[in-house]
Amino acid sequence: MIVILGDIVSIMLILILLLVVGSILVYISRFNFVPVSVNLGIVSISDIPLFYVIAGSLIVGLVLSYIVYLFNSISTSFTLRGKNKEIKKNKDEVLELTKRVHQLELENEKLKHSPTNEPEDANAL
Repeated sequence: MIVILGDIVSIMLILILLLVVGSILVYISRFNFVPVSVNLGIVSISDIPLFYVIAGSLIVGLVLSYIVYLFNSISTSFTLRGKNKEIKKNKDEVLELTKRVHQLELENEKLKHSPTNEPEDANAL
């Protein structure tokens, strides 16, 4: 029930945000229909309403920022994938070392409790 209400609230917030953004665009478009000329390097476009220039630059900015975000996200996912492989490798190494320590402890206990048949050398270091 709480999850459903959370989804409804987020949908309502998105709807309210869209209405506010739409109202702002309508307000800007009412007072910015002055024809302007736009120079894009070699190409020159004349008699375009100023609102179209404003909306176009907003859309181009949003698209470019999304592309930068996408590249950053892909780069981060590759970095995390490499770190996950390194963590898995290190966990496997820790597991192998733990097994080896256990085997050495068992061998040490066997040596402690087994009778020694080797003669003691008085001249040994």
